[in-house]
Amino acid sequence: MAELNISGRHLDSWRSFQSLPFLVQLWVAGILVPVNAAAFLFLDTTAGWWTAVAAVLVLFSNYPIMLAYRGMSRLMSLPHLAIWGPLQIFLLHRLVVADLAQPEFGLILVVLVVNGVSLVFDAIDSWRWCAGEREVPGHD
Repeated sequence: MAELNISGRHLDSWRSFQSLPFLVQLWVAGILVPVNAAAFLFLDTTAGWWTAVAAVLVLFSNYPIMLAYRGMSRLMSLPHLAIWGPLQIFLLHRLVVADLAQPEFGLILVVLVVNGVSLVFDAIDSWRWCAGEREVPGHD
C-alpha cells in the first residue's frame, strides 16, 4: 500500500485554514471555491471558460504563496484582486451586451455576487498586508 506523504508545509497550511473563524472556512470551502469550480461545468460558454481560466490562475498564484507562508497569508488576496477584478468587469460587460442563454446568465450573476463579496474582503486584506500585517492564522 502506498504511504501518504504530506509535507509539513501542507499540514501547516491545513492547520492555518482550520484556525480561521468557522464562517470564513464555510465561505471559502462551501461557497467561494465551489462557485468558481462550477465554471468548469460551463466551459461551452464564454463566461464559464473565462471564469475557469481565472480560477486556475488564482489557484496557481495562491498555492505557492500558501506553501511559502505555511498558511493563509493575507498576501493571497493580491492575486484575487489582480485576476478577479478584471473578470468582474468582463462579466459585467458580457451581462450587458451579450444575448445570453439562461445557464450562462445564471453563472454570471452568481460569480459576480460571490467574487464581488470576496473582493471586498480581499481589498481589506491586501491593504492590511501592505500596511505590514503579515501574521498567518494558526501560527503562534
